[in-house]
Amino acid sequence: MPESAARDDPADDTAAAERQARRLRLAAVGMGVAAALFFTMTYVLNRASASSGGHWAWTACLRYLITLPLLWPLLRWQGGAAPVWRAIRAHPGPWLGCAALGFVLFYMLLSWAASSGPSWLIAGSFQFTVIAGMLCAPFIYRDARRRIPPAALAVGVLILCGVLLMQVGHAQGRLDPAAWLALACVLGAAVLFPLGNRLLLLHLERTGEALNATQRVFGMTLVSQPLWWLLALWAWQQAGPPPGGQVLLAAGVAVSAGIIAAVLFFQATGMVRDNPTALGAVEAMQASELLFAVLLGMLLLGEAAPRGLALWGGVVVSIGIVLFAWVAARSVGHDPRQVKALRTDVGG
Repeated sequence: MPESAARDDPADDTAAAERQARRLRLAAVGMGVAAALFFTMTYVLNRASASSGGHWAWTACLRYLITLPLLWPLLRWQGGAAPVWRAIRAHPGPWLGCAALGFVLFYMLLSWAASSGPSWLIAGSFQFTVIAGMLCAPFIYRDARRRIPPAALAVGVLILCGVLLMQVGHAQGRLDPAAWLALACVLGAAVLFPLGNRLLLLHLERTGEALNATQRVFGMTLVSQPLWWLLALWAWQQAGPPPGGQVLLAAGVAVSAGIIAAVLFFQATGMVRDNPTALGAVEAMQASELLFAVLLGMLLLGEAAPRGLALWGGVVVSIGIVLFAWVAARSVGHDPRQVKALRTDVGG
């Protein structure tokens, strides 16, 4: 066979393409794990701030006050700020409402709950957000997306059971009123984040405005600034100016979770957006947040690892996240809107 013919062998081209696709999938999954690591810093650094006596309101508002200027340079490579300005000027009300739910109330609740238990407990309980967006679907959609697949609902119940096991195990068998309140705050935050995000996506869908993830995050961070400044004023009245250490911890959350983790996650999902199995694998890497929270909490904060029921609850939550990603991958079908409605939501 001539040498040129051997080089043009379709079988070789197919094998090379498959190797390239495999490397792409592995790279995307690796980015998903790295994103989970940086997302986990939210729980660890917030817990460090709470343990050192930092006021929860400063923890909440400082993150988003610091995040805004950090996001600005990214827009140069992510479509620019002009489309965001136009969208906000045209419809300021929906933007403010979505930001109030998905950013302000969400992070106020999560910051307040940071003092209620070790970072792994907050991280594990917040994983309820994986299926919370799906549970909101019947209340915000008016088309096929409002339907909750029975398999996904069953996985959601499994994750919630795992969260309850973790809480009961940490409380040594009995939740007191303070523990119930903290759990309600974490679960409320887990619902508010995807709710605000999905309501904004629905608004943009209706208005026909196309904004990517970075532009949406920048827009919601921008319109939420007046609310954060009001909270900062209240925090100043309650606790005085924030300590320098708390400012540094909040900056760490802004950089690690608000910038690095978000960029890695959206890059990873974008790399495999046409491969539902690989996309589900990337999303399933969120389960590693619980493992990272345990390890980082032990190494950086001296926290005890979960034991007994709490440990089994963490295992159940992790299994539930992986199962949910598998259900989402199998439920692709031909309607991209149904896929978007079932996909997981990332926060923290």
